[in-house]
Amino acid sequence: MCCRYWERRTRRPTVNTVFFSSAQSEQADAGTLYGPTPGSVSMILRTEGLIELILAVSAYRYFGGGWTSFALLFLIPDLSMLGYLVNPRFGARLYNIAHTYISSTLLALCGLAFATPLFYSLTLIWAAHIGLDRMVGYGLKYPAGFKTTHLSSH
Repeated sequence: MCCRYWERRTRRPTVNTVFFSSAQSEQADAGTLYGPTPGSVSMILRTEGLIELILAVSAYRYFGGGWTSFALLFLIPDLSMLGYLVNPRFGARLYNIAHTYISSTLLALCGLAFATPLFYSLTLIWAAHIGLDRMVGYGLKYPAGFKTTHLSSH
């Protein structure tokens, strides 16, 4: 019994539980399945966020993007939080789609495929937003609730 308890307490969530949570993971106790990333790993992920923010803003400046557009579009990915009005599971999925580099990279690839420089600017703004979120500790969300992320559990 003790070993089973310890197994449950030390189990880490997988990418599958972040994006495609099953009914079983929905019913799991947030304290046993989800949790913040350990301190040193969290610091590495936050530092990566800072570097991404600096690189994205620098590239945006280098390519001559307008700062008014940057300011107006910077918080657009946070509109994905409205998904939490439906339910926590849907909110976490929508938020994670809007806050992964996969989505912004797909937009950059569309810019490359269709020769549309506007997509590059939008990608850099989006990447800067994600970098800032990671730097301050807002990570990908778990279905257990908005404050339960891969970086912290506030």
